[in-house]
Amino acid sequence: MDRIDEESQTPAPPVTFTGRKTLVAAAVAVVLIAGALLIRPARTDDDARPPRPSERAASAVGMGAPAAVVDLKALVADREKWLAAHPDDEASWAVLGSAYLEQARRTADSGWYPRAEQALKRSLELRPAEKGNFDAMTAMGALANARRDFGTARKWGELVRAQAPKRWTAYPVLVDAYTGLGDYKGAQKAMELLLEMRPGLVAYVRAAQVYRDRGWREDAVVAMEHAAGAAKAPAEKAYALFRLGELSWERGDPAEALRQYEGALRTDPAQAEALGGRARALAALGRGGEAVRDYRMALGRTPVPELARELGELLESLGRGQEARAQYGTLASMATRDSRNGVDADVVLGLYEADHGDAAAAVRRLSEEWSRNKSVQVADALGWALHRAGEDEAALEYAKKATEPGLRSAEFAFHRAMIERGLGDQEAARRHLEEAVRTNPYFSPRRGPLAKETLAAIAAPPPGGPENIRPTAPWVEPELPTAAKPNPTPSGR
Repeated sequence: MDRIDEESQTPAPPVTFTGRKTLVAAAVAVVLIAGALLIRPARTDDDARPPRPSERAASAVGMGAPAAVVDLKALVADREKWLAAHPDDEASWAVLGSAYLEQARRTADSGWYPRAEQALKRSLELRPAEKGNFDAMTAMGALANARRDFGTARKWGELVRAQAPKRWTAYPVLVDAYTGLGDYKGAQKAMELLLEMRPGLVAYVRAAQVYRDRGWREDAVVAMEHAAGAAKAPAEKAYALFRLGELSWERGDPAEALRQYEGALRTDPAQAEALGGRARALAALGRGGEAVRDYRMALGRTPVPELARELGELLESLGRGQEARAQYGTLASMATRDSRNGVDADVVLGLYEADHGDAAAAVRRLSEEWSRNKSVQVADALGWALHRAGEDEAALEYAKKATEPGLRSAEFAFHRAMIERGLGDQEAARRHLEEAVRTNPYFSPRRGPLAKETLAAIAAPPPGGPENIRPTAPWVEPELPTAAKPNPTPSGR
């Protein structure tokens, strides 16, 4: 025991490495590092440097997400320069076409659409659809949706899905195409598949759209809040906030809508859609001068026919008729410009013609549109044009198609009420006017007050309910037949 204690107190000799041992240790370390690299090779995202603007935009447009204006310009310049030296790069042509398409969305300049189409067709020439050029095919579907050519968009989306059922980028195209065609069940099914395959910003935005069209407002808001939470870039966050503002506006809450629009503008000052939304909310809150200012700023950035129509109605409600007529003229020129660039502008032109032009021409235009796209928006516009042309019986059929699928729209309810009033159905007119005012009393600076005035002008129903509910004679107890007594079989049989 003493010897063991003595040895335990003796310090261990120092560890030394000879030259041979050092070489062996270094060789072992090299082998271990090489093995680790073989197991997990270096990836591009291992680079600690932040992505360049063009890389950020390419990632966004590849996923169908909004891209920042500065990043988008960098991407366009980068791909155009690359393709000037490498004209046979089909992947870069597809990226450039998608970038042009996003430029059109951000600027509302339909002149980008022909350029996007040319780039995407070049990509498909170099690598046809039969060989799986999915990026170009998906972008062609998105381009068709942007032009409101929903039938063509559906064909592209279904072609991608047939060749690659698990390719999630086809499903946003299909959701938009089915919605535009009025196939709301198909849109919901495509949205559910998209959520299963790729939950995220794009999927949540489409889910909110589907829920809104079905009238499920709370679900739409929750889905859009998920989209805002999934946003990774300021442009994505601003777009989600803008869409939340739209949902608040549609349910008649301009104060909340204004808060969301201003949040979007703080996040991305280039979000012109939110600027138009802020103008709408300011007008509803009685701040007409500020609303006119914002409308003009929004139209300067994104010349959208719908904004010109809203500004014209606001100016008309403020007694500035000459300025309003100028805006209506601007609307017509914008829609004509879009038509030249392949955009189907029949709905906005039809509504304009029904209210301010030739109602019979509006009926013809919208009837042709109905033969292509049977959405609730087309049904409402056609019903209103028929009413303005004096054909209320036919108009009511389309008004029902617009209001019955579930979308809660004050505009649709107002149109149906006025059609029913034209047919002499005061009770139905009152019911739908009340629905319009209850849904969003601020839906239009011109038609909103008209809805309230018309509702006040319709006489209240007589007390006690309709006449056929009250009996005309005293109640007499009816004589009921006497029930037959049972005749049981004797137990002896």
